[in-house]
Amino acid sequence: MSILFYTAVGLISATLGSLVGLGGGIIIVPALVYLGPYFVGEHVSVATAVGTSLAVLIFTALSSTLTFMKQKRIDFKSGMLYFITSGPGAMLGSYTTQFVNAKSFQLSFGIFMLLMAILLVLRDYLRPLKLQWKIQRTYVDGKGDTYEYGYSVLPALVIGLLVGFVSGLFGIGGGSLFVPAMVLLFRYPPHVATATSMFVILLSSMMGSITHLGLGEINFWMVLYLAPTAIIGGWLGAQTASRLSTKKLLWVLRITFVLVALNMIREGLALA
Repeated sequence: MSILFYTAVGLISATLGSLVGLGGGIIIVPALVYLGPYFVGEHVSVATAVGTSLAVLIFTALSSTLTFMKQKRIDFKSGMLYFITSGPGAMLGSYTTQFVNAKSFQLSFGIFMLLMAILLVLRDYLRPLKLQWKIQRTYVDGKGDTYEYGYSVLPALVIGLLVGFVSGLFGIGGGSLFVPAMVLLFRYPPHVATATSMFVILLSSMMGSITHLGLGEINFWMVLYLAPTAIIGGWLGAQTASRLSTKKLLWVLRITFVLVALNMIREGLALA
């Protein structure tokens, strides 16, 4: 039963995470915390769930990144700029996890998921800001389509730091914040934002996992069970990203996020 549980969680989280650029950790962490006692046979602490999730994201993001590289969708230049601050931010967030108790984590993670659900709803109605940024980019993807967008160094570094910190703290990868910021603020094409986000997640997840490893907050057996299907899911999500209409999928994610978020907020308040 536990093997089937790990297989399902790894495959679903990685596929959905890669498909819409979320990273998958926002599914892994609640699954381990809430369903662990039933399918794994033991209670999984918040710190262990976060550290394990971030370690698994390395495999998900690696699989996705390699696939997106072949499709020539990743903007490596801007991705490395985000990583300058997202890497240290992920390490700082990972270090902070040890000071967060179960009540505070459930409340904060639940509120975060609720905000993500709202953001997923608003993304259909929001339009990219028409700002003229200092650095202008012209990007040609694997299909030969040309896109123009831009950014400035300081805002990009601030976004990288914020996303990295949240990534390490919650073990979510950060794509749920990266992609909307890149699309709405800097006018990235959505598929380029998703691919570039997964590249940054790969690097920052490595940095954050190093900190969790030093704190003893990674369950290697869980990583071993989750990693194989996470690799498959990362590849599958990246392969179908350009072919599948994500409207119905996004509504499933929105409803799921709201339900899980409300439950985590309720339990967090009950622990008060």
